[in-house]
Amino acid sequence: QVQLVESGGGLVQPGGSLTLACAASGSIYSISLMGWYRQAPGKQRELVSMSTSGGASNYTDSVRGRFTISRDYAKNTVSLQMNSLKPEGAAVYFCYERVRAHSLTWKNYWGQGTQVTVSS
Repeated sequence: QVQLVESGGGLVQPGGSLTLACAASGSIYSISLMGWYRQAPGKQRELVSMSTSGGASNYTDSVRGRFTISRDYAKNTVSLQMNSLKPEGAAVYFCYERVRAHSLTWKNYWGQGTQVTVSS
């Protein structure tokens, strides 16, 4: 069993910064993909940023240059530093990880989501 818990969401003014964190716990052998998605009301869930097992970081065009994803391999955590936040960035942000458990099976896991509100 693997659980993902997000933290760091909240209210921030436009142009402000916020850092999200996601901690994975449970029966974990290895983690390949670690990233963040978001979903605004009335919209599909979209990819924000993804970190691969090879160390590459991918960003959606709308956040490139403003957001930074990082992994802590020892702690099985992934964070997302969000700078210069815009109102359109307001959404529920979900942590995503692809985990190989000690059973050697690969599965996708999602956190419960953390609300990010960008408003004056």
